[in-house]
Amino acid sequence: MNSEIYMHGQILGTHSFLLKGEFLQPDEYSEIKAKYFLPGGETGTAATVLSSLGANVKIDGTHIGTEVAPLLKDFYKGKSVDLSSLYFDENYEGLMDYVVIAGLVRSPMGVFQALYEEGAKKRWNMPKENDIAECKVAAIDPFFLEETQTAAELCVKHNKPYVTIDCCHDSYLHQHCAINVVSKECTGCEQYRDKSIEEIYQLLTDTTDGLVIITRGEKDIVYGRKGQPMKSMKPFSVEVKSTLGAGDTFKAGCVYGLLKGLTDDEIVRFASACSAIAISRFPLPLNPPTLEEVNEILGK
Repeated sequence: MNSEIYMHGQILGTHSFLLKGEFLQPDEYSEIKAKYFLPGGETGTAATVLSSLGANVKIDGTHIGTEVAPLLKDFYKGKSVDLSSLYFDENYEGLMDYVVIAGLVRSPMGVFQALYEEGAKKRWNMPKENDIAECKVAAIDPFFLEETQTAAELCVKHNKPYVTIDCCHDSYLHQHCAINVVSKECTGCEQYRDKSIEEIYQLLTDTTDGLVIITRGEKDIVYGRKGQPMKSMKPFSVEVKSTLGAGDTFKAGCVYGLLKGLTDDEIVRFASACSAIAISRFPLPLNPPTLEEVNEILGK
């Protein structure tokens, strides 16, 4: 059976540590309340959420290795996530990160920059055209240079709408997307640092026919399209246990909304509800939002 959704991007193993008290302080002891080793990364987390919502997903991107491959195969057994396009490297442990969490605060650590150092071995796949041709909608993380560009070009070639994240207004990925979800990390980058949210919105919407969504943590989400006034929505309020995976879950909600043909307003509300559920629990991969839970929040 062909997958409804194709995703290309970061797939890794995440070591997460939830602290019992406040966040780490220099030279002070901290008690670990819970720790896990679970699938992570923007694409890995979103795939877990989409599967929980009832969608069929095929993922590709990061090479998997001796530590990460067994984790993924065991975790996704029986779930609607197809791993068959991933490349297994027996001489590589796989990409992993380490995240320390205390309520609203988290600190991720890893070796992502080493992937791009001069002389480093390429640790990600070129997308397979057939995977994209057979899907209904796609999602593309903007991290893999030529391979990312190819994924977007194949989506355009086969008329497959795609969701992306944190792409600047002058990028191919943004200009051809169905949805670009832009976080405060992106709007705070050097390119936009001196611009107001209204100016950033104008730049982004002027350069694509897709939906632009700007998330800002606890502040109102702003969104809209070319030629439209900027809309806003207050995020759903929940008790926060961990913010790990909140943005990836929001992206997953957008992908699901695109697949189901929701309106712009419905997509933003649906994605926000997914994200609200995500931050109310830990660890997210073991407790992803279900469609029933999302609809319950939307009903309220």
